[in-house]
Amino acid sequence: MAHHKSALKRVRQTIKRTAQNRSLRSDLRTVIKKFRLILESGNIEKVREAYSGVQKNIDKAVTKGVLHKRTGARYKSRLALSIEKTAKS
Repeated sequence: MAHHKSALKRVRQTIKRTAQNRSLRSDLRTVIKKFRLILESGNIEKVREAYSGVQKNIDKAVTKGVLHKRTGARYKSRLALSIEKTAKS
């Protein structure tokens, strides 16, 4: 365990930051899973509404540093492709 005052502060900060990141990542995964369930239903209007919410959560995770910018872009791109694929069928 750390003994220096600054090291103890860093431990506290790390614990707090880890909890925030874990929460954001968990919320993001939950939203994506719900989106995929809506996607399976086939209702394109609901899918497009849900997609805007997913985009918002992905952008928030990127802004907070939980996801890398390109990772967020890749997620959004793949989800958009899945919407188009569902719309065609």
